[in-house]
Amino acid sequence: MNWFGVMPAMTTAFDEKLNIDHVFMAKHATWMIENGCTGLVMLGSLGEAATLTPDEKVSILKNIVATVKGVPVVAAISALSTAEAVSLAKTAADNGCSGLMVLPPYVYRGDWRETKAHIATIFRATPLSCMLYNNPVAYGTDFLPEQIAELSAEHANFHAVKESSTDVRRVSAIRALLNDRLKIFVGVDDAIVEGIAAGATGWIAGLVNAMPAESVALFNFAYEGKHKEALELYRWFLPLLRMDTVPKFIQLIKFVQQEVGVGSARVRAPRLEITGDELTETKQVLTEALKSRPMIEEAVFAGASR
Repeated sequence: MNWFGVMPAMTTAFDEKLNIDHVFMAKHATWMIENGCTGLVMLGSLGEAATLTPDEKVSILKNIVATVKGVPVVAAISALSTAEAVSLAKTAADNGCSGLMVLPPYVYRGDWRETKAHIATIFRATPLSCMLYNNPVAYGTDFLPEQIAELSAEHANFHAVKESSTDVRRVSAIRALLNDRLKIFVGVDDAIVEGIAAGATGWIAGLVNAMPAESVALFNFAYEGKHKEALELYRWFLPLLRMDTVPKFIQLIKFVQQEVGVGSARVRAPRLEITGDELTETKQVLTEALKSRPMIEEAVFAGASR
């Protein structure tokens, strides 16, 4: 498992009856890889994992692994119980995934002893390479750099951190304790340039679902130290990237996909598609961005807009 580059937190496509559209998802996955993405993260928050049944999760993993043969597919592991999380981790391993992105338990916010036990049990459940997902804003559990170092010392298959605290100082703090022992990924779209400057080497991205060419170009400019090019592209992209950082990020990102012809705005309840002032404002932001969209070469999307 090579933890590097732009890895989309892939959205889950639904048809008119809100069943999973596997055909579209295969085309979508292929298109993002063709545009330079280095792997795919399935069943994450952006993938609406909480609305998927266990069988649906398995079917998604099987489809994407078969579609992008040889490209890393990472399964996000989120559950209410440790036993459920372990079961999903083993299922991911059995179905050809290359890595796991491990989340803290849903709903129950335990102390460090409990949370560590949950994470450690998942790490030990398979030999797959593991990424720890730190998102205290969304999940209420904050993995401090010292705690991450503790886990690192005890688990040889713990290889990466998705840092979504929105504080880029965390990247420096983790590296100060562990040097290059763990690969650090930025997990919020509007901190990618700052995160790379602090030492991150990857990006679990959201808007990439609609604009992979721009996302990969931005990452490459920042990683290669092309500051002028990176800042110019970043300034253009930021109004869209900020959509990844608000409660309705799923609805917003799927809406952008729909408007640029690479997806549908459909979401499963309790989420509902945006309407009214939210829709008007989102359209305005997207319209302004598209007026000055940079000319970046991209692979053509092979599927019709759904």
